[in-house]
Amino acid sequence: MPKPLAFAFLVLFSTPAFAQDQIPAILSMRERAETVDRWLEIRFETVLPRLMRRENVDMWVIAAREYNEDPVIETMLPATWLAARRRTILVFFDRGDRGDRGESRGVERLAIARYDVGTAIQGTWNPEEVPDQWERLRQVIEERDPKAIALNRSKTFALADGMTDSELDSLLEALPQKYEERIVSGERLAIGWLETRIPEEMHVYPGVVKIARAILAEGLSERVIQPGATTTTDVEWWYRDRIAELTLDTWFHPSVSVQRADSPGSESFASRPEEETILPGDILHVDFGITYLRLNTDTQMHAYVLRPGEKEAPAGLREALSTGNRLQDILTSQFTSGRTGNEILKAALEQAKAEGIRPSVYTHPLGFHGHAAGPTIGLWDRQGGVPGPGDYPLFPDTAHSIELNATVSVPEWNGKDVRIMLEEDAFFDGEKTWYIDPRMEELLLIPRPRR
Repeated sequence: MPKPLAFAFLVLFSTPAFAQDQIPAILSMRERAETVDRWLEIRFETVLPRLMRRENVDMWVIAAREYNEDPVIETMLPATWLAARRRTILVFFDRGDRGDRGESRGVERLAIARYDVGTAIQGTWNPEEVPDQWERLRQVIEERDPKAIALNRSKTFALADGMTDSELDSLLEALPQKYEERIVSGERLAIGWLETRIPEEMHVYPGVVKIARAILAEGLSERVIQPGATTTTDVEWWYRDRIAELTLDTWFHPSVSVQRADSPGSESFASRPEEETILPGDILHVDFGITYLRLNTDTQMHAYVLRPGEKEAPAGLREALSTGNRLQDILTSQFTSGRTGNEILKAALEQAKAEGIRPSVYTHPLGFHGHAAGPTIGLWDRQGGVPGPGDYPLFPDTAHSIELNATVSVPEWNGKDVRIMLEEDAFFDGEKTWYIDPRMEELLLIPRPRR
């Protein structure tokens, strides 16, 4: 008999065909914790050694205090730890190879703490024997004599800059000079750890995205929207209530906006759209995401509000969506391992413009965070490239939010420009890019057509 966890995901993935806005199965809190902890052990066994070898680092030290957690350490704590305890110091030491065949001895995982950090990291500090926590860290370092000690310090990536000045000062006071000279940036280690998705996560990520898209589609329906009465703000708060009702979380407040034939379009993303009453003939746009099993989603969809007598959206709007889909194809065709975000951006924009598309690309990594670790591929106000985050290369086994827009003139709206703003979650496996849940290729309709 399958365990509840396996059964829940069996139901989620084996049902023949979900209705467009049916919510898939959601795990209990206990099942979520078991899943997260199992993944964490796998990540420590597989991702961590590979990254430390790739970056030529034999020791990685991560230190953080309660309620001021390093973004990396938050992803390494067991599911039942909602914060670091007092001060938590983690030490990872690559013991290298041994024997004639060079078999790996693996990465030692230690916590300079009174207790183990879950089952994956062994506590190695007895305050009765060594009262000072930093002194115990010094002993651990000297016993292992690492050649390179990585610390999470970065001017480019906030997610890799988790060691505060006060923690660094305390560490330097405890270390002998020769070990200070071996300190290196842990930037690429931190980004690599955060951005790399393991197969076990990717077995489940489609279900996570499917849940998010089902909630999004439900909000863009007659269940929630009464044209002429419901406002965009009403729908935003409906999403927040629905997320809470399903015992999920979100990493940003949803955004709902309208474009219509007889009103000026927005030219900037610098401020949230003003509240509007939703009317027949509107094209609606939603930006929405959830957090579930420590994984995040980020999706944007469009819906058209049918006028009396209409059974589908105007052909010009349908064609505009197709143009947005083409821009997605152009962008993902440029995904190649080792290419930087800026190189991908430049190539995609050049190809799109050559095809007569008016593009804007602002794609970002996705995973443990919404705006996650990895290469930035444009910002809405930086279409010429993004120094720093845009210079980071694309690695395999990474998830990305394919976020962009295409501006298209709509004949039925007297040639008015409409901006098709799309965002779909995708995975790059090193050779190809595929959408974690099938992308939007048809506008949602309000009300839904009867079958």
